[in-house]
Amino acid sequence: MLQLYFFPMACSLSSRIALIEAGVEAQYHLAHIWTKRVVDDDTDFRDVSPKGAVPVLVLENGERLTESAAVLQYIADVKPQAGLAPRFGDPDRYRLQEWLSFVGAETHKAFLFPAFWYKDDGSLAKPRARIVQTLSVPSAHLADREFLVGQRFTVADAHLTWALLLLRHAGIDIAQWPSLAAYLGRMQARPAVREAIATEMALRKTMAS
Repeated sequence: MLQLYFFPMACSLSSRIALIEAGVEAQYHLAHIWTKRVVDDDTDFRDVSPKGAVPVLVLENGERLTESAAVLQYIADVKPQAGLAPRFGDPDRYRLQEWLSFVGAETHKAFLFPAFWYKDDGSLAKPRARIVQTLSVPSAHLADREFLVGQRFTVADAHLTWALLLLRHAGIDIAQWPSLAAYLGRMQARPAVREAIATEMALRKTMAS
């Protein structure tokens, strides 16, 4: 059975969404990204992954896979009939990788990471201005599309959904991009997405209490 190390509402949420969408059973281990401890047994999370970051997917053979783009594509390929990624040889496979890279580099690392790690003492002014321009790209792309790639939900949608959810908590109102607001509404209406968010929000409340 696959095992996913995650932190509630971190980027690993997209991996949980993908697992549920694919109908793939997995064991979930909460890894505290601030203390670097695995909550299950209070072991050092860096023994699982020296990066100390989620997601970490432990494969059936015990190998460990990190980085959302890689983990999401692996989950999609575990159950290809779920259609969470275009098949190898399909040109859209590269579009999928393009969007996974965009969310990871241009949204997550360029804005969400500094927004949640650093105090807003003025140092976020440039990232905040940049994210407004960055979001115009998926906004235009989704103006006449239901999904990022092709005609169905893929792991790229799982990843962008997570990013858009966190943008709200980082002080960015996506209502200024109607196509993104409508897209997020559609994604949140999906049963797998609702289940994943509800599970992780409940965990966050438990951790905060």
